[in-house]
Amino acid sequence: MTSTSIKITPIILCGGSGTRLWPLSRKAFPKQFLQLGEQESLFQKALKRLASNPIYDVPIILTNADYRFLIAEQARQSDVGLGGILLEPAARNTAPAIGAAAAFVLSTGGSKLVHVLPSDHLIDNDDTYKAAIDIAAKTAMDNRLVTFGITPNNPATGYGYIKSGGDLSSGAQVVESFVEKPDAEKAQKMLAEGGYSWNSGMFLFDAKLFLDELERFQPEIVACVKEAVAKSETDLDFVRLDESAFVQSPDISVDYAVFEHTDKAAVVPASISWSDIGSWHSLWQSQDKDADGNAINGPVTLVNATNNMVVSEHQHIALNGVSDLTIVATDDAVLVSSAEASEGVKDVVTLLKKASETQELANSHKTVYRPWGGYTSILNGDRFQVKRLFVTPGKKLSLQKHQHRSEHWVVVSGTAEVTVDDTIHTLAENQSVYIPLGAVHRLANKGRILLEVIEVQSGSYLGEDDIIRIEDDFGRGRAY
Repeated sequence: MTSTSIKITPIILCGGSGTRLWPLSRKAFPKQFLQLGEQESLFQKALKRLASNPIYDVPIILTNADYRFLIAEQARQSDVGLGGILLEPAARNTAPAIGAAAAFVLSTGGSKLVHVLPSDHLIDNDDTYKAAIDIAAKTAMDNRLVTFGITPNNPATGYGYIKSGGDLSSGAQVVESFVEKPDAEKAQKMLAEGGYSWNSGMFLFDAKLFLDELERFQPEIVACVKEAVAKSETDLDFVRLDESAFVQSPDISVDYAVFEHTDKAAVVPASISWSDIGSWHSLWQSQDKDADGNAINGPVTLVNATNNMVVSEHQHIALNGVSDLTIVATDDAVLVSSAEASEGVKDVVTLLKKASETQELANSHKTVYRPWGGYTSILNGDRFQVKRLFVTPGKKLSLQKHQHRSEHWVVVSGTAEVTVDDTIHTLAENQSVYIPLGAVHRLANKGRILLEVIEVQSGSYLGEDDIIRIEDDFGRGRAY
């Protein structure tokens, strides 16, 4: 950064409902965490983008409790340190979320300038992008709240727009107005007129200035978030915002709460490579493709197929004589859609949520992350289920027992230390141990590589709440 030596604290918004890239993304595993083709997730790409630029301090992550261990694990995989993981006790839109993060940054003596960015956007971290950050920082230092406008390359109807006004000395422009998502005719007219950019949902400003402006227009929000931060509690590596204070905040976006009213709003129009990956078709646009325009992730065979997006976790998919399709196969669901209709996947998810027999398809994901590692569900049946447990080096599960099930553990890789009542077993690959119903037991990874264990459960009840914890390194009670 050429204008100042001050550091910028990134605030990464990391919530999400997991509807747009269903069935791969779910409520429990939204799109920012997907690692297609064993590549980095969008969240990890955002972390790396920040870590590569010396203007940034360590990032603050704002999320909810459901994603806390997943965030910690993906940050660990990326070898990127975090300045804090703030846990929202309830969804209250972007104005309270950003307000709480800004108040937290100020309370901890962090950098005054903050850069707010979503975790699920794909951005080319090139010189054009870095120049836009530099202009935004100079503008923010001049008592402005800065938003980033993406130079449109088509009359998109899925984005809000920003109309630019007069030029500022920093290279930014005054915000003249915000425009809601337009219909196709209006979008075409705006592009022909010029001076409009897509609203990216990224912001850069002085944290105190933002809170001052938020208090001008939404004083109730500021009162709630400041109290939520002041009464927050530390839980392992996480900061839990006070629930009683935070839930009293109005539910409103930052655009409606501040940017559409303040006279301090500025925009940096930027011709950067950017996508919010809002549909399978937009993901297809961002992916590498074969000579026939097909973007492939997973085991796929193609014959006379063109311009398809095909993703498969395990099943082998064969396409013959088809074009412009989106096909996504997971262990428990398959999506087939025309490319042009892929934005309607969210409507499919809405229908799935309405029926009790399909709710889990919209909400649950087979892999669940815990502070010690996590587990993947492999097979479920009547009175039995099979899971793959993975335990991070140096971590251990709680000392526990079950009232309704027994377990059989087989070590796949690594070395396991297993406690069963008064006996401690050390198990290598291909060795196993039986955990009788009611036995006090614990699994630990004392080695230096990831421990993987196949767990076979059998019994009359197999829910995750059938755990009685006797000792736990992570301060958890009975609930899993």
